[in-house]
Amino acid sequence: MKMENPTPIQWQFSERAEQLQSSAIREILKVTARPEVISFAGGLPSPETFPVERMRTVFDSVLSKQGKVALQYGPSDGYLPLRQWIADSLSTDGAKIVPEQVLMVSGSQQGLDLLAKVLVDEGSRVLVETPSYLGALQAFSVYRPEFVSVPTDENGLLPEHVAGLAQGARLLYALPNFQNPTGRTMPLERRIALVEACARLGLPLIEDDPYGALSYRGEPLQKLLTMNPNGVIYMGSFSKVLTPGIRLGYVVAPVPLIRKLEQAKQAADLHTATLTQMVVYETIKDGFLTEHIPTIRKLYADQCQAMLDALTEFFPSSVTWTRPEGGMFIWVTLPKHIDSMKLLDESIEQLVAFVPGAPFYANAPEQNTLRLSFVTVPPAKIREGVERLGKLIAAKL
Repeated sequence: MKMENPTPIQWQFSERAEQLQSSAIREILKVTARPEVISFAGGLPSPETFPVERMRTVFDSVLSKQGKVALQYGPSDGYLPLRQWIADSLSTDGAKIVPEQVLMVSGSQQGLDLLAKVLVDEGSRVLVETPSYLGALQAFSVYRPEFVSVPTDENGLLPEHVAGLAQGARLLYALPNFQNPTGRTMPLERRIALVEACARLGLPLIEDDPYGALSYRGEPLQKLLTMNPNGVIYMGSFSKVLTPGIRLGYVVAPVPLIRKLEQAKQAADLHTATLTQMVVYETIKDGFLTEHIPTIRKLYADQCQAMLDALTEFFPSSVTWTRPEGGMFIWVTLPKHIDSMKLLDESIEQLVAFVPGAPFYANAPEQNTLRLSFVTVPPAKIREGVERLGKLIAAKL
């Protein structure tokens, strides 16, 4: 039975909901979905790296051999064999990680939301890099913190500024490896200084590390977690080394915090999908990533070099950019008078897209910056897109 003339609902959203904003990147991706657009906008891993056939085989195997377990509810903290694998992979002689310290989450974005939910009250100080990962700013913003921007340079966050900004702060959020959006990498001596500064202050330090395995040289970078397991919260993800579609990440932290995060997760989704956790474990348990990740590094290194070469050839000398040693992004700084948001409108007309830099700043956005991602664009298209963009910039000088 259908009601006649129902009264239209006047939706009254919560104050928190009224403050929600769409991701600038997601909105740009809607515009650039057309195949003729050369898009440097999305932070999407290359589909060429997805191990489709291996995962298809493992899905079939898990469902045929363990289907009744894989399709059932599971524990909130996650599938124990996978948590054990993660704990073992992160353990060092000086820092033993146990599976009780590992919480599986539905993508690291959920990890960010849960951490903010249990650590941040309205008005709490949250320290972030300048600029910082947009997804983290978006996740934290729901809980209405006071963002405090920590100064950075070409090597990332400057630890000497932390003490003067940390009074009353709940956490410091950092990406030391091939940072999103800048591609910068924090050198070892600065990592040590940052961990020591936070330890002296009793300040929880979140180490978000989705790109750490993607060093073009294949050299391991020491994790902040291994320097102080009792004070560093480590976030990892399978999105960049397997596929983002499985939505599988993890948080590693001291047990008291993990238990509180687990309670928050139970209220959010009960648990991360058992099937995908079992599939990922069966995919990686015998060393698959050791042979798979180098192919990703090689592809991304080649495409990064193609973009760096094109930038050198086609961008005016007054423009500067980072030279990443891994990851997926290059950060571009334009002359002060050029607004990258306005430039984007003109660029899309030329069928080239990028992400303006302003949304990556928690405070005092720099309008003359932008982020370029190169991993989903073949070298010939990279060159073509950079040439078009360079002409638009040159016309504004």
